[in-house]
Order: sequence, then structure tokens, then C-alpha cells
Amino acid sequence: MRYYGFAEITVTDAAWIGEYVTEVTRIIERRGGRYLARTGRVEAVEGESAPTTTVVLLEWPSKEAADEFYESEEYRPYREQRKAGATNRLLLIAGEDVTGAANVPG
Repeated sequence: MRYYGFAEITVTDAAWIGEYVTEVTRIIERRGGRYLARTGRVEAVEGESAPTTTVVLLEWPSKEAADEFYESEEYRPYREQRKAGATNRLLLIAGEDVTGAANVPG
């Protein structure tokens, strides 16, 4: 089953961003992940939303691939840089419809 990573990032110190984007993009793609969106153009259509600098949406081939990426030693230094230079909210979302009403691709 596919999984989706969703991140809301509010940058507090931009020094980490250049290297992070270059290196982490490569790490994610090597591990089977794919960026669906990485943007600051976010519009709240309904409800309250905290201001963010960037929203990221990733697609993973499986939960295991996403977990292996996040916990990897290869990603660890970049994760720490991001955590030091931004406030972050990260979610991992199962690519399923628990009601069975929608045709969600596996």
C-alpha cells in the first residue's frame, strides 16, 4: 500500500535549506519516494491553519520505505538540521479509504 508524507514547515533559520533540498531530494528518490508538492503556495479553504513557510507532500511505495528513510543514518544529519532551523509538523498517511467507497489506488 502506498503511503503519503505530509509536512508543514515554518523556517526559523534558512541556513540549512540549500543543502537539505539537494541532498534529501536524492535520498528520497533513491528510496522510492516521490515529491508530489513542495510549495509555499497554500490556501486554507476551510478551518484554521497555522502559517507555514512550506508544505511538502511525498508519495512512498510503502510504510516501510518511509520509515526506513526517516530513521536512516543517511538522513539523520539533515533531519537534525531541519529540526534546528524550523518548526515542523510531519504526518505519515496510509493510502487507503477505510470506508471502501472510493477507488484508492494501491
